[in-house]
Amino acid sequence: MELEDIYTQIIIEQSNSKKNKRRLENPTIVLEGKNPSCGDEIKLELVIKDGVVADASFTGVGCAISQASTSLMIDLVKGKPIETAMELSDLFIRMIQRKTVNESELEPLEDAVALMNISNMPARVKCATMPWHTLTQALK
Repeated sequence: MELEDIYTQIIIEQSNSKKNKRRLENPTIVLEGKNPSCGDEIKLELVIKDGVVADASFTGVGCAISQASTSLMIDLVKGKPIETAMELSDLFIRMIQRKTVNESELEPLEDAVALMNISNMPARVKCATMPWHTLTQALK
């Protein structure tokens, strides 16, 4: 199986996964993210406890890329200190903007690296980055 096939499989699995697509009982932060160019909308819910993203989830609609990106992001930041979550968000956005392409530098993104080739599809960049921009705004 080619690496591109593995990445495609990760995107499909994450976009269909329901584990992060749910409402939280008592979120600390709730912020909506929208991509008006294609209609992607999420409501990101976070529980921040002692400076850590203790729990996170989302609801909303959108294309497979926006849904997968949001789910991958939640998997990545859950349990991490706010500062680390912000660094991961910045790294992801730099990856999509092709400002960071070094494989070893991208390792902290884990499975979210599956979205790296979205940078080759300018119309889809906003789909992939919208949840990460929403996270950054929510944590500020």
